[in-house]
This record gives sequence, C-alpha cells and structure tokens, in this order.
Amino acid sequence: MLREAVRENLETIEGFRYRTRASRRDAWLSRSLAALAAASAVVLFSSSRATSAGRPHGFARILRAAVLPWAPARAPSTAGLPAPHALSPSVFQLSTRRIVVDPGHGGTDPGALTPGGLPEKDVTLDIGLRLAGLLRGNGFDVRMTRDRDETVSLQQRVELANTAAGDLFVSIHVNSIPIRDRRGVETYYLGPTDDPHVEKLASAENSNSGYALADFRRLLEGIYMDVRQEESHRFAQAVQGRLFDTLHRTNRKLEDRGVKKAPFVVLVSTQMPGILAEVSCVSNEEEARLLALPEYRAQIARALEEGIEGYAGTTRKGGA
Repeated sequence: MLREAVRENLETIEGFRYRTRASRRDAWLSRSLAALAAASAVVLFSSSRATSAGRPHGFARILRAAVLPWAPARAPSTAGLPAPHALSPSVFQLSTRRIVVDPGHGGTDPGALTPGGLPEKDVTLDIGLRLAGLLRGNGFDVRMTRDRDETVSLQQRVELANTAAGDLFVSIHVNSIPIRDRRGVETYYLGPTDDPHVEKLASAENSNSGYALADFRRLLEGIYMDVRQEESHRFAQAVQGRLFDTLHRTNRKLEDRGVKKAPFVVLVSTQMPGILAEVSCVSNEEEARLLALPEYRAQIARALEEGIEGYAGTTRKGGA
C-alpha cells in the first residue's frame, strides 16, 4: 500500500520527470518530492492506527520529519521554477478528533455586560459547556480552557490548547457594539486588519494576555508557516453560516456580520486551525434578553457544533 501511495502522489506532480543524470538542483527537488509523497503515504498508512489509539495524526510533524532531512545546507537556486501548490488536508483524509473549546473571559475578567448586568463570562461558559456536551455526544474528544468561573490568561489558554494537541480551536465570545440597535454574529480567523472597529476589539480581547513584548516576534513568525490560516478561514465560514442560519429563525432581525480577519492572541499563538466566534451582541437589548434564555444559548451551542461538524467533514471521511 505504501508503494502504491508513493507512486500515485509522484504521478500527480505536474511536470515531474526523474532523470538519471540530474543536476544537484533537480536531484534535491526529486528527493524532496519523493519525501513529500512518502510522508502522505505514512499519513494514510497510519490513519487507522492513530484513529484507534485516539491520537491526532500530526500532519505537520510528519511532513517536517520526512522533508527536512533531504534539504541541503544551502538551498539551490529556484529561479524559473513554478511556485508549489498549497496542500489541502482533505488530500490526506485526516480525522478531526480533538476540539479545544475556549469560553471567553472568566474569574476577575467579566467581559462585556448586558444592560441588565449579565456578564459575558457567564454566557460564554454556559455555551461552552453545552457545546462540549454536544461534541462529546458525537464522538469528539473535547478539552476546555476553563469549565468553571476562574481567571485564565490568554497565554494559559494557548498553552493548554497546544499541549493538548487539539485539531481545532474554538473561542466563544459575545460582542458589544456602540450602536445599540446593531445586532448580529461574526466569526474571526487569523489575519491582519485595517478595520478600526476590529483593531479596537482585538486590542480589548488581547488585554492581560500574559505575553511580554519580547514574545511578539516569536508569535508572529509562525503565523503563515503552513496551511493553518486558510483552514481557519474555511472553518470560520462553516461556523458563521450555521450560526446565522440557526439563530435567524428565532432572532429575525439578526445581522450576518460575516467572516473577518483579526490578530487575536489566541489565534496567533495556537498551533491548529482556530476561530473566535462573536455569537451575539450584548449591547443590543433584544439580543441581551435572548442571551438570558437557556434555550437560546442551547441554539448557539448547537449551531457551533454543526459548524464544527461541517468543517470536519471536509477534512476526513467517515465518522468522527
């Protein structure tokens, strides 16, 4: 099976021709491509074993281990060579098993308040616990950054998610918009922004992160190293669609505020596709009233779960 997987991957590489007397540059490319193909075969071969053991497949780790040993001390010139195509996780049929659920704020950090005084931290925790229950009921392994009213810094949330080797990261928040008649849901994924409102929101959410200025460069260096940003974008689209479709049935004036980029620390620093979902606007009196209702929070949790299921179905085949 390994031999066949390697052969099929090599045949799909456009323009690839192996020559017995290749130059040093072509020989390096040939070995790198062969290693990449072998890595995909390893992922496919290990799929059933990793699934049965309940472990994530370590896609990025396997690729690095397979390709990096072939790289020369000084990379050859690639002038005139076509740019490589991005890899999609769907090619490798990777399972999505472990979800990190991050209820925003908590403890000494109440977050935003509804006009009636209901703190964001209570709303996000309730939705997060409901979401975790739904995901576990559908066979997912769930880790929560907090499951009670406690103070957890952004750095601690990131470290928990990365240590748990989560496949997806979902941070739950509720929005507050100065214009009180505005209401809606919006979902963020990692990226820069020039929107003043988003910059202000990110700044507020990133406060008390636990990171020092010296950490800033290290955090940014890893942002665009792999497919994480594009996968986060697709993940955000899946969740935003379900949030709006589900909640609009009850909240008829709900606005679809869309999918947006933002440099939230929890998205910068986590090592898996991740989103930050603003599931309502506490500054709107009608939405604040709905958020106080357990059944509405249950609808939000169900919509998040369906969005996660929808995205997971694009990266794997079969059940969770």
